[in-house]
Amino acid sequence: MKRHMLVLMLAVAVATCGAAAFAQASDDGAEAPRVTVTTVPSPSAASTPHQPTVRVKDIARFEGVRDNQLFGMGLVIGLEGTGDGRGSQANVQMVANMLERFGITVDREALRLRNVAAVMVTADLPAFVRPGDRIDVTVSSFGDARSLQGGFLLQTPLEAADGRVYAVAQGPVSIGGFNVRAGGSEVQRNHTAVGIVPGGAIVERSVPAEVLQGDRLTLILHEPDFTTAARVADAINRVFTPDTARALDRSAIEVRVPSIFMSQPVEFIALVEEIEVTPDAPARVVINERTGTIVMGHRARIATVAVAHGGLTVRVETEPQFGFLPPAEEGGAPTPVVVETTRIDVQEGGDVVLIQGGASVEDVVQALNAIGASPRDIIAVLQAIKAAGALYGELEVL
Repeated sequence: MKRHMLVLMLAVAVATCGAAAFAQASDDGAEAPRVTVTTVPSPSAASTPHQPTVRVKDIARFEGVRDNQLFGMGLVIGLEGTGDGRGSQANVQMVANMLERFGITVDREALRLRNVAAVMVTADLPAFVRPGDRIDVTVSSFGDARSLQGGFLLQTPLEAADGRVYAVAQGPVSIGGFNVRAGGSEVQRNHTAVGIVPGGAIVERSVPAEVLQGDRLTLILHEPDFTTAARVADAINRVFTPDTARALDRSAIEVRVPSIFMSQPVEFIALVEEIEVTPDAPARVVINERTGTIVMGHRARIATVAVAHGGLTVRVETEPQFGFLPPAEEGGAPTPVVVETTRIDVQEGGDVVLIQGGASVEDVVQALNAIGASPRDIIAVLQAIKAAGALYGELEVL
């Protein structure tokens, strides 16, 4: 405990006093642990109006810290007639197998189980969880069950890709909605064939994770970028010694653990995660044609182009007109009728807007809004500008 407190106090002293506290050599000529710390603001950590300053832990992770996917096949029981029907035989086979384990032999052809549903159970096993910890699981019907509302998941082993069981799930299923049928009418909220069991799986086996390899750590960027990798390495070197970190490629930064932190690597990792850096963002425009959503990065630029926005206005009007039908018999009275006349008016018009070279996102949006372009019109215009080679940035269509 005293050693732990000593390391923490030493880290605080380093952050306060800087490199001078450790630059002095001892009387016998042995060099003290070389940890250079400075509080001078780094250019790589200087925020801009468009790019905020963030912590390293928000844009990167340490290699070896990762989740693992688990899955299993189970049964949800206690449903109110909303389970699998005759078209699905998986629940029948699974129930018959379960009953045989209890010493009960039944005729599978005679089973009619509307209160049972066969499901797939999935979960993510986080890194560094220990046996006995609980994790959430997702339960999904793969038969023709209408709803899992009110169901209870029976004990289901969850396996990883290596075929070993790492957790066991069981508990009541929560679907966060409802599905009610009565008198031929149906009211449904949310998707009732998928639910979750909060904390429903107990971890039985932990996955070994190796973060420290010798005296080296590796940071992996969430969004690989050469500029961001160089800035992260520069920021770490400015806090510690100049040879502490180096960028290996656009996604990995190798970090050397100082000798003073070799016995307390967690404290060193915590210090690295709190270092602030300004990440770089590529010039990218993301559009979603299905929803009409457009997201444009501030670095996207447009060359000098002329944009023509032509629109068709179709107006459909229905006007009632009165008339009379000739009498059916000679000497009879005419029959009044009402006839609806439809008139279609089509107007075509368009404006031409000149966008100057080097225009920013704000300039483009204002210019397109000035001609009354809708989001979908702007999507078509941006695609045309990209095809013309006038959009300097990546155009991603979802």
